[in-house]
Amino acid sequence: MTIHDYFTEGGKNLIKDYLSGLPVPERTYGYGIRHKIIQDGIKAFDGFDTRQLRDKLWEIKFAGNRIMYVIFDKNNVHFLHACRKQKGKAEKFEIEKAVNRAKELNLL
Repeated sequence: MTIHDYFTEGGKNLIKDYLSGLPVPERTYGYGIRHKIIQDGIKAFDGFDTRQLRDKLWEIKFAGNRIMYVIFDKNNVHFLHACRKQKGKAEKFEIEKAVNRAKELNLL
């Protein structure tokens, strides 16, 4: 499976930038998730703490963090937003960021 990270118009990879700024154990876990998805494809999601946020938008929760994503098809997943998990459920403004990015990429 191919992971497509969200890039700004200036070419900044927001997902990798977020992961790179995490403490080493969390960063390792986050990059491990990426590796597992690339290696095992859609089956990998069964082993993660995921939940549906809205329509096709889902999240993976790990080590106090969230990655919001849309699975486009069995070969492509788009990571749209990453943030710190601060409450029991995702903050509305964080979800809106991911939704807006998905709409920008015609994924929703």
